Amino acid sequence: MRLLVIEDDRDLNRQLVAALDEGGYAVDAAFDGEEGAHLGETEPYDAIILDLGLPKIDGLSILERWRRTDIRTPVLILTARDRWSEKVAGINAGADDYVAKPFQMEEVIARVRALLRRSAGFAKAELECGPLHLDTRSARVTFNGSPIKVTGLEFRLLSYLMHHQSRVVSRSELVDHLYQQDFDRDSNTIEVFIGRLRRKIPGDLIHTVRGLGYCVSFAPGPDGGDKRGS
Repeated sequence: MRLLVIEDDRDLNRQLVAALDEGGYAVDAAFDGEEGAHLGETEPYDAIILDLGLPKIDGLSILERWRRTDIRTPVLILTARDRWSEKVAGINAGADDYVAKPFQMEEVIARVRALLRRSAGFAKAELECGPLHLDTRSARVTFNGSPIKVTGLEFRLLSYLMHHQSRVVSRSELVDHLYQQDFDRDSNTIEVFIGRLRRKIPGDLIHTVRGLGYCVSFAPGPDGGDKRGS
């Protein structure tokens, strides 16, 4: 899952990026409204953390612009604790949630996880696909209750597929949502990670849909999907 942090306080921005990266997300950073607005309009993020008090273009104007152009990415706004009017204006402009400064990093991460779950249609922190469970809070993967050890990128890939269960996800979409903007991307590595996950997870739950991509489903793969091809 790929996130964007737009915050002009460089220390706070770095702290947010580090905490979210440790939480298992690919994170890009912007330090002013102009750069942040551009990234939000041109890159496929799963959620955006947006400070309202930004230089060049303020956060509220950015949010209103995104919603006018039908950019539906979930947005968590950062507001000053004593500015209740900012919270109301942000929600009215299309924000999905807010956190008041100063805040605990754990709260931001919890709210981001909730945004991602809700946007994918899940109510619980633990995603389930038959016997396969993925806990978004602890980054823990289990199969029939037994833990499965996965690397950070394997978890990120599996998490994205499980957030989009029963939908075929292309390799290019996975690349867009697994790596930061400045990462040296190679879609061929997706096949490598898929192969590793299949060796670790029993049950043939990760299906290849030839020419289209991959799908996590407890039922047989859609339209002739199978395990072969990677």
